[in-house]
Amino acid sequence: MQTSNGQLLSLFKDLHEQKMTPEEAAARFKFLPYENLGFAKADTHRHFRTGLSEVIFCEGKTAKQVVAIGEKLFAAHGYFVATRASRDIGNAVEQAFSDVDYSEETRLVVVGKLPQKTLQTGITILTAGTSDIPVAEEAAMTAKLMGHDAEKIYDVGVAGIHRIFDDRNTIDKANVLIVIAGMEGALPSLVAGMFGKPIIAVPTSVGYGSNFQGLSALLTMLNSCSLGISVVNIDNGFGAGYLAAQINQLAKR
Repeated sequence: MQTSNGQLLSLFKDLHEQKMTPEEAAARFKFLPYENLGFAKADTHRHFRTGLSEVIFCEGKTAKQVVAIGEKLFAAHGYFVATRASRDIGNAVEQAFSDVDYSEETRLVVVGKLPQKTLQTGITILTAGTSDIPVAEEAAMTAKLMGHDAEKIYDVGVAGIHRIFDDRNTIDKANVLIVIAGMEGALPSLVAGMFGKPIIAVPTSVGYGSNFQGLSALLTMLNSCSLGISVVNIDNGFGAGYLAAQINQLAKR
């Protein structure tokens, strides 16, 4: 473990000699160890700082690397999460660990058991079309990992915007909305103009050639004249779910 033995001993000594309060020691302890694997530095204390352990982004990594990082995180927390996992990586993780939940739709891997939480309500996810659902499911699962349940309203895009009015009561109850759209990406702007809620807009790569794999939707959302919209990157359901959980947690306080 990098850092750390000397720093930890110094920390415990200062605490024992009452040179700092327990609260000060806990604050310092949050930023100490990580495991140096050479090709990666596994942040084994991120769970204590943010409420969720370091999440492994699998694209560009080998299955062997994902498993090696996962072993360090699992040893520290009893669980770990990986995103953008291919079927091959999912298979490798399933062979290396027990209690693995892998979804080909969301490409999320959850290994082990997260600390039990009573799920909080307050997040609603809307998609423009059915093709956007995999990104929405990634966002919903991420929010759930953070302790928040998400309502889902699918296929209410601007080509038939009247469909959204049947779910007005659900939207009104939300503290934060995740609005997901491909094609031209207009749905977040419209929803922001109708509902006074903070919106996390997620452009998706769904669309024909001039969609440029989500760039057109991204630019539409960034250039929206509606207020209260933040935008995450293309297909980034994980980032949207994480941010929504943070906002909802503050709203609950």
